Amino acid sequence: MRELLDLDRYPIDRPESPKYAELVTACQHHMADNGLFNLEGFVRPEAIARAAKEIAPLSAQFSFTHQRRHNVYFEDRVEGVSPDHGALTHFYTTNHTLCDDQLQGTVVHKIYEWQPLPAFLARVLKKERLFLMGDPLARANVLEYREGEALNWHFDRSLFTTTLLVQAAEQGGEFEYRSGLRTDSDPNYDGVAKMLRGTDTGVRVNPQSAGTLNVFAGKNTLHRVSQVRGNRSRLIAVYSYYEEPQVMFSSAERIGFYGRAE
Repeated sequence: MRELLDLDRYPIDRPESPKYAELVTACQHHMADNGLFNLEGFVRPEAIARAAKEIAPLSAQFSFTHQRRHNVYFEDRVEGVSPDHGALTHFYTTNHTLCDDQLQGTVVHKIYEWQPLPAFLARVLKKERLFLMGDPLARANVLEYREGEALNWHFDRSLFTTTLLVQAAEQGGEFEYRSGLRTDSDPNYDGVAKMLRGTDTGVRVNPQSAGTLNVFAGKNTLHRVSQVRGNRSRLIAVYSYYEEPQVMFSSAERIGFYGRAE
């Protein structure tokens, strides 16, 4: 993997080394302070350029166009909240998705399946172990955002999300987030509504360059990818790891996300 990853800077293939322990600690501190951490330049420049060249024609020919009108909860109704409450404001999301079975043999897929990566993430996140997902479509995905498209404001279902930026947009396509809005015990619907109105000054931008691995705690942090502008698409790989082995999506979830059940 050395020809793909900068394992001198990020020695996640050497879990017994002092530098590995230092990296784990640094990532834990960033996660605690910011709700995320970045490994900038994790994938070498020539390797991430190769990855983009692999993905672009695949996405043009085989990707599923996912369009959705949604609120930040991805639910039609939220118990105890009036349908006209500002927290339930609707937005539009559009992207083009490649599934894991369409990524076989690519740089993106090789990195996902490299076992030292989930082992490292488990150490940082203080989990006993993380497993590759079992679902043949959802294990690793690549999402393309073309001009005028965006991933709009939402909360994640999972505790953390792991992404690899394959190609940055020419303009826009920035990862924006607002932490501290809610907790598991306090949904803070009024605070969510204020943020969605644009009157909250706590929104932050996480700048990323191609080749950056990002881990983000998105369950209670509102976030989006802003609208892409220009001719160069934003390409982002999403890696799914779980504390249980062989996690699968339902047929309905696969159809909703990917347009097919198998």
